[in-house]
Amino acid sequence: MTSSFDWDTFYALSLATGDVDDLDDDQRWSTWPETAHTVDRGPQPFPDWIVQHEGAIDTELGVLKTGKEADAFLLERALPEHERTGAPGEAALLVAKRYRSPEHTSFHRSHEYTQGRRVKDSREARAMAKGTAFGRQAAAGRWARAEFDILTLLWSAGLAVPYPVQILGTELLMEFIGTEDGTAAPRLQETRPDPQTATHWAEDLRSFVVDLAALGLAHGDLSPYNILVDPRGDRHDPVVIDVPQVVDLVVNTSGQTFLRRDCENVCTWLRAHGADPAAADAEEWIAAARTAQEPR
Repeated sequence: MTSSFDWDTFYALSLATGDVDDLDDDQRWSTWPETAHTVDRGPQPFPDWIVQHEGAIDTELGVLKTGKEADAFLLERALPEHERTGAPGEAALLVAKRYRSPEHTSFHRSHEYTQGRRVKDSREARAMAKGTAFGRQAAAGRWARAEFDILTLLWSAGLAVPYPVQILGTELLMEFIGTEDGTAAPRLQETRPDPQTATHWAEDLRSFVVDLAALGLAHGDLSPYNILVDPRGDRHDPVVIDVPQVVDLVVNTSGQTFLRRDCENVCTWLRAHGADPAAADAEEWIAAARTAQEPR
């Protein structure tokens, strides 16, 4: 992308006015330049709304969610208002998901999800096993990296997940699913669909589960609480979030158990809200997922 932002002029002006470090407590300079490695940025080509300007500022707008292992914040990444032309890539709302170290998390089942995963860095593996301060930080970074890598895989495969923008340490930035005024998309649990809409969601979510199984994976914690209803567009499609614990259906001995639980959790809710029973049949979802998983 060719930048329309004149960084040299902006920096010179900032020096003259004393604004270089004059940021509010809830602001920082964009961390995009710090993620220059391809593996730390989302799939290319980048969507046109990605703010790549070095002169952009990150402004924290509030807490979106506190979770078992991480907290999510609403972040605006934008050029200063007087530098904007209205072109794409000058301002965007993002989710900043910040992982906590293990002693500050209530997520105590990680061993069930990580069966079959290996830590490539032997130094990190030893530190995590010993529970050192470095090891605890490395463990938090491992979950952040796992979610970033999985989002990258799923988004690239066409599954309905937020676009992963970047990862830096224990902070993952991703696409904000919501309205332009910063109103977050509702969770499935918070909605009251009519039967036709519930059936439409059942069809979409079945496709998600089956397509995920075709990649050899199951979500592992799928429920109405981590499925968003995207308010953008006319269809209000479901978008799946919270994927760091995705399990390998082949290597993980509990994989099929997780798959069954995912299907039953979602189908039970959909049927209770009027979805066609044939479209929200957990046993049919499981059978279709297992078929998709089989080598062709």
